[in-house]
Amino acid sequence: MRRLSLVVLILLGWACRAAPTPVPSSPPPPDPRAAWAFLDTLEERTFHFFWDLADRRTGLVPDRWPTPSFSSIAAVGFGLTAYPIGVERGYVSRADARRRVLATLDFFLDAPQGPQGTGVAGHRGFFYHFLDMSTGRRFRAVELSTIDTTLLLAGVLFCQSYFDGALPEEQAVREKAEELFRRVDWRWAAARPPLVSMGWKPESGFLDADWRGYNEALLLYVLALASPTSAVEESAWSEWARTYTWGTFQGQAHVAFGPLFGHQYSHVWIDFRGIRDAYMRGRGIDYFENSRRATYAQRAYVALNPAGWRDYGPEVWGLTACDGPADVRLTVDGRPRTFWTYSARGVSLEGIRDDGTIAPTAAAASLPFAPEIVLPALLEMRRRYGDRLFSTYGFKDAFNPSFPGLATLRHGRMEAGIGWVDTDYLGIDQGPILAMIENHRTGLVWRTLRKNPHVVRGLQRAGFRGGWLDEAAR
Repeated sequence: MRRLSLVVLILLGWACRAAPTPVPSSPPPPDPRAAWAFLDTLEERTFHFFWDLADRRTGLVPDRWPTPSFSSIAAVGFGLTAYPIGVERGYVSRADARRRVLATLDFFLDAPQGPQGTGVAGHRGFFYHFLDMSTGRRFRAVELSTIDTTLLLAGVLFCQSYFDGALPEEQAVREKAEELFRRVDWRWAAARPPLVSMGWKPESGFLDADWRGYNEALLLYVLALASPTSAVEESAWSEWARTYTWGTFQGQAHVAFGPLFGHQYSHVWIDFRGIRDAYMRGRGIDYFENSRRATYAQRAYVALNPAGWRDYGPEVWGLTACDGPADVRLTVDGRPRTFWTYSARGVSLEGIRDDGTIAPTAAAASLPFAPEIVLPALLEMRRRYGDRLFSTYGFKDAFNPSFPGLATLRHGRMEAGIGWVDTDYLGIDQGPILAMIENHRTGLVWRTLRKNPHVVRGLQRAGFRGGWLDEAAR
């Protein structure tokens, strides 16, 4: 009853919240019991993507399923975040979750590192973007990824703070997590100081691009500044923030980034409510509010639907990096259309990349920012498309009602009454759904990582002040 009472208060409170834009208006709040039951189902099904599919010996999580794939180290980070959520929700025991976490940490600690191009999992504490599910070694010629290592480390640090008991196994979790975090050589990755390179390959060296402009690297720079062994220069944060683009899109003034994942990933682990760096102090908001505005702006664009895509509207929306039907140009409804397979779809004042493909994770992972528009959208997608979109592990990755169909599709299939529907679930899209539902409901990941000294240190070195961070520093 306590949980139901809480959701009633949340939902009734929506009527008192002014929507940032007059059109489209917020939908009426859904029935509280139905909404809570739906979140229960979605959260549990999404959790089991990680629990069921991770390799029990190594902890490696497949990039996608059911299509056979390599492991994504970012998906492993989301898996490590999932296991304590499963404990708190009663899906698995604390002992079973702890064993899964220890197996994962042991694998990454023992996996060979070195400058050679084959036979290793990483170099200088970083790991390759994809690892072979069977061998745990670099998959083909992929890059050593600084951002995907960041997402892995975020899950590692969450487990470090969550497993805080006196049992030897919990002490081992904390010690192994500390070792993994300390051995990452951030200064080496800052190939063009003070910014951090996006990656490195043994065959060609550092990638030409550095992390700049607003995106998911918000978390990367917090952890790079937090390192007790090889932190980047403090000027990295101001240099990174200097490359932001601020402006107004669909009536919302905010830092621009088109795909919603860039406004969500860092917030999976860090509670940005009430804490501000110098940039946000100058704008009078925090990064949480920035993500809320980006969410509203995208929904307003989809509701406006300037390209005339089918099924777009205020309760069916969500553009982010996701699967798509095909890389092809076709004429649909008398208009030439370009479609893509996997692509970073999104809209902002910096540009539009939209082919009619909707990803449920785009809306779902914004639940804490704007529950009054997100939950009705999720409920409507499940009601309208049913088991064709919502199945074993929750929402399939993406769908496109405008795609007319082809004889050969890379992923997914055509479904009557919905159009193209992905057949796969993607780990890096499942993870934010699960974690952000839990953050919305209980704040578990946020309040756990507020206690982590590395997260606190990184935020302080980046110049964040206020709220819970000032209290943590006392």
